[in-house]
Amino acid sequence: MPESRGEKTEQATPRRLEEASKHGQFARSSEVQTVFVLFAGMFALFLAGQEVWRHLGYGMVSWLGHLHQIPVKLDGMQRFFMHGAWVLGACVWPVLLATVLGGLLAGGVQSRFRTAPEALSVQWSRLDPRNGFKRLFSIRATVPMFIAFIKLVVVVALSYQVIKSIAEDPIFYSTVDVTRIGTFIADSSFKIVMRIVFALVVLASIDYGYQFWRTNQDLMMTKEEVKEEVKNQEGDPKIKAAQRRRRQAFTQRKMLAEVAKADVIVTNPTHLAVALRYDAKTMSAPKVVAKGARLNALRIRELARQHQVPIMENKPLARLLFKHARVGGEIPAPLYAAVAEILAYVYRVNAYRYYREQQLV
Repeated sequence: MPESRGEKTEQATPRRLEEASKHGQFARSSEVQTVFVLFAGMFALFLAGQEVWRHLGYGMVSWLGHLHQIPVKLDGMQRFFMHGAWVLGACVWPVLLATVLGGLLAGGVQSRFRTAPEALSVQWSRLDPRNGFKRLFSIRATVPMFIAFIKLVVVVALSYQVIKSIAEDPIFYSTVDVTRIGTFIADSSFKIVMRIVFALVVLASIDYGYQFWRTNQDLMMTKEEVKEEVKNQEGDPKIKAAQRRRRQAFTQRKMLAEVAKADVIVTNPTHLAVALRYDAKTMSAPKVVAKGARLNALRIRELARQHQVPIMENKPLARLLFKHARVGGEIPAPLYAAVAEILAYVYRVNAYRYYREQQLV
């Protein structure tokens, strides 16, 4: 079956991926964000847990131990609440700072730490209720809902046994000291959190894999789009051909202008023409100032006749010079003897002309 013209079958090009990244269109999962934030919060509690307990202990002692001394007045209650806010802030700020940094790190990891300034621009279409309903009830919106449901089921399943064993602990129907209560709360919380973290890591991996696949599917291109992008990157072939023709024409005009300064033209005799020049004061070896084949060779011979530049027929030498020497460069070393012989002959025959040129210089 022939492929549809508008079907997206090609992987996104690097340029397409870069443009999508600038618009904030890259794989990202809210589950990865949750895992990073949770790990950061746990790490902060692990480092600052003792200090948090100390602040809470001092706060409880100062509050509960001096309730009878707190006057029920505006000033007294204000000091009471200010002190409570300070204790709460001292306990919360390490966890809050760690979770904020964890959220930023999660976003940076998923975006490869690339900024997307265009994604921050205001998009008024998002304020349209119709578009909002379309996004809410679209097939794509069901995937996060399904993942959230699976997450809830997995978390409840993993936590059920732990919560059941905690509920049956003798601590609930026996007398224990405060230290035992604190240890029990810490151990129970650690067991529940570790199970939840394990479940979230698995779900985050699955969700990020899906988001990565979904983003690549959205960024796929048609064959026409790939061709158009390649054309835009490399330039229009017609424009490039025109530019190349202009460069060649300019180079040819510059080359033909040097024919008048040549000492001799070596020909094939009709198919090839090579113009040579040698100045013993400035050159270590003769140079090719112009060369051409067919019509260009004819043009070089015409200019040579107009400027009275000698024309010498030497088929083997003309072929070798045309093939191995470049315009503006010195002739190959193996051709020194043959070229020197031709130049010596030309200088003898046209001694007066070259003598006059040396006098003018």
